[in-house]
Amino acid sequence: MAAAARGPRHLQLPAREITDGPAPKHAQLRAILEELCDTRLHPGDLLPGERVLEETYGVSRITVRRAIGDLVAAGRLRRARGKGTFVAPNPLVSRLHLASFSSEMEAQNVTASSKILLSGRSPAPGEVRQFFGGEPGTPHTHLRRLRLGDGEPYSIDDAWYNAEHVPDLLENDVYNSVYTILDEDYRVPVTEADQVVTAVNADEETAVLLDVAPGTALLRIVRLSRSGELPVEWCSSVYRTDRYRLNARVTRMAE
Repeated sequence: MAAAARGPRHLQLPAREITDGPAPKHAQLRAILEELCDTRLHPGDLLPGERVLEETYGVSRITVRRAIGDLVAAGRLRRARGKGTFVAPNPLVSRLHLASFSSEMEAQNVTASSKILLSGRSPAPGEVRQFFGGEPGTPHTHLRRLRLGDGEPYSIDDAWYNAEHVPDLLENDVYNSVYTILDEDYRVPVTEADQVVTAVNADEETAVLLDVAPGTALLRIVRLSRSGELPVEWCSSVYRTDRYRLNARVTRMAE
């Protein structure tokens, strides 16, 4: 469960004057709010109310709403109906290296947790069975988890694990890093993977879980992971685009 948001009751707002200068007033206020998010507030903190911002900086309600709206669109703030506007969680930055969600979160000082949506053993769908090999109808482990950072939803992982190489996986603590379990308990660490990245839109169920509007664009990554030559994991993940970024360095091949 997410920690209770800290209120702005005793928050000292940056002392700035908004003037009729070359920069529009909403842009000046937006810069002030960005500074506030960077220096005095933390992810999950409640932003001061619109009336407070109007009175403090001598601007109109329209100016305040436009400045806040720009920061919501940029992923710096998030609105909660009936509750207010909050500082958004920090985006998780992945550099396309082999790392678990938990370790990527830890590297960026974000507390990772999970909510298990589905767990069990059953015959895998065709795409998964083709990757795993073996006899048709062989039951494999199916694990679907909502992945959270500092209590906020970041992604949904829908994963299958090869029962031939990873038996009885669900007897372990799969709320945390499955990659650590594969390495330490089964001696099949993930050493390489093929990934396909696409864009999808959130359906009704996914939208509720990730706390976004239906139809919101999401990042989908399908990862086929191996330990040496052994196929161990097939995972389809969908990520909130305001909370997950992919960074990659590319080089030009010699002609």
